[in-house]
Amino acid sequence: MGQALEKTSLNKAHWLLPDTDLTQVERIARAHDLPEIVARLLCVRGIEEADIEGFLHPTLKTHFPDPFALKGMDDMAADIAEAIIKGKKIAIFGDFDVDGATSSALLYRFLKHMGQEARIYIPGRLTEGYGPNADALKTLKDEGAGIVFLLDCGTTAFDPVAAGKELGLKIVIVDHHEAGDELPDCWHLINPKRKDDDSGLDMLAAVGVTYLVCVAINAKLREKGFYKDKGLPEAPLKSFLDIVGLGTVCDMVPLKGPNRLFVRHGFKAMSSSDNVGLNALIEVSRITGEITPYHAGFVLGPRINAGSRVHKSELGAQLLSMDDPSGANDIAWTLSDCNDKRKAIQQDMERTAIEQVEAGGLDQYSMIFVSDDSFHQGLSGLVAGRLKEKYTKPACVVTFAENVHGELEGRGSGRSIPGVHIAQAFMDAQEEGLIIKGGGHAMAGGFTVLPDKVEAFRDFLYKHIAAQIEAGDVQVETEIDAVLSVRGCRPDFIKMIHEYVGPFGQEFQEPLFLLQNVRLHSVDVVGDSHIRCMVSDWEGGARMKAMAFRAVGTELGEALLKSKGAAIELVGQLKIDNWSGQDKVEMHVRDARLM
Repeated sequence: MGQALEKTSLNKAHWLLPDTDLTQVERIARAHDLPEIVARLLCVRGIEEADIEGFLHPTLKTHFPDPFALKGMDDMAADIAEAIIKGKKIAIFGDFDVDGATSSALLYRFLKHMGQEARIYIPGRLTEGYGPNADALKTLKDEGAGIVFLLDCGTTAFDPVAAGKELGLKIVIVDHHEAGDELPDCWHLINPKRKDDDSGLDMLAAVGVTYLVCVAINAKLREKGFYKDKGLPEAPLKSFLDIVGLGTVCDMVPLKGPNRLFVRHGFKAMSSSDNVGLNALIEVSRITGEITPYHAGFVLGPRINAGSRVHKSELGAQLLSMDDPSGANDIAWTLSDCNDKRKAIQQDMERTAIEQVEAGGLDQYSMIFVSDDSFHQGLSGLVAGRLKEKYTKPACVVTFAENVHGELEGRGSGRSIPGVHIAQAFMDAQEEGLIIKGGGHAMAGGFTVLPDKVEAFRDFLYKHIAAQIEAGDVQVETEIDAVLSVRGCRPDFIKMIHEYVGPFGQEFQEPLFLLQNVRLHSVDVVGDSHIRCMVSDWEGGARMKAMAFRAVGTELGEALLKSKGAAIELVGQLKIDNWSGQDKVEMHVRDARLM
């Protein structure tokens, strides 16, 4: 992308400045009638000139992916369409996170349009753990289901799927997690990450795969004359894009290709959504104006997730599935209350984890690994993410809980850094017999481990991660999109970037800007852990607020607190703050270097 500056930053990263072809920038700006900064960002982000129009203006008609490109989709859609026509009873088993909740609500709404009132089963995060289990499948069988969809899970659930088949269930897995060479013995399995799938759609969240499943089944029903015979309009698939966009953003999958299409159109649909539950959650969250991916990731998503963290796993899917305004309002407020409780518990857990790392020198290993009986089972992923941010290393957090049989087991989550595939480490550990199950993505995953295997599993991870680091290039690098001055940071500038280049998300982050040679006029602590600065260009002029969140106690935070009046370089993302009713720009600081 460009050349690294010589000095490393306070976060021990090498900053890479863009090496932009100005001729190409000018050509793109002229050909597409774009502002120069937009054309520059497209070049820096590697968007090919031939793809620019589709990138800027993706349409459902032109850029929608072919559902039948997914391995097994044609047979699955035909079989499920036939089952719907014959009135076979279908049940839904979904994961307890936002991706699972939106997938479950999406399929529920699709089937409801056909007259099917599908039962949604969301496992208890704290009692059943991730993925399907035999007892849950038996419950669905006893309730009369003949077909069970496993959404956002199931690809590595060999034993539960076998148990379900033994019960006489026809199981359909719709997933996006990493797949091994062997697959469970189920009726159908749709997963773009299965080894024999060449669709190129492996960037999709489970809700995106589920959406394509609905589109494919809809097409088969149309072919079979179902809608004509029933006198029904076709399923309102476009109206479901709001929850598809929500789940896609919250699951942090790469925001490219179809995901960009789903999010762009999904968030447009969200502003006029007829989803009663989603609207109730937006109202309870006090969001006004345009709904953005930021709101999804940091306001709506945490509330949907919060229920599963405090023994109410089913509430998110239930909320997004319902049409009763009064009931939706009650659930939305319950989820908001759950989120407040989650925040307090998480702060205590983070403090304990950091104390454990510091006391034991655990940051000297290839990764951070902590476990404690006091840890809350629903917060391991969030705390692992905080540890990863603080120590810039992969991190795992293990909690302990009794399973449905009353046996104690460790349940953990891992979060990784670019260049280290943490889910592969979990899958390899499972093959070695060190954990009961494990999987996920390159950057995030989960596992279940017996208490007497925790130390052996930890040591295996130390070696596995160290080998990955040694074999690859995991040097922390920060790619900067452009260099700005404080006086150039205007609200209309930020709005223009979001309008043209957004939406932003995983693997397509909001632009990182470098402010060179700025002066720190004031620095103070806000709340328990945030640092607020006022900065200007060195020669003076307008001042701008800069926030370094959760920076107290870090090298970055300590340097800021000691550098009032000094010259500094800041890297961060620019946001619009209209708290006072007037739009102002502030920087969310990600890193800094003293001059």
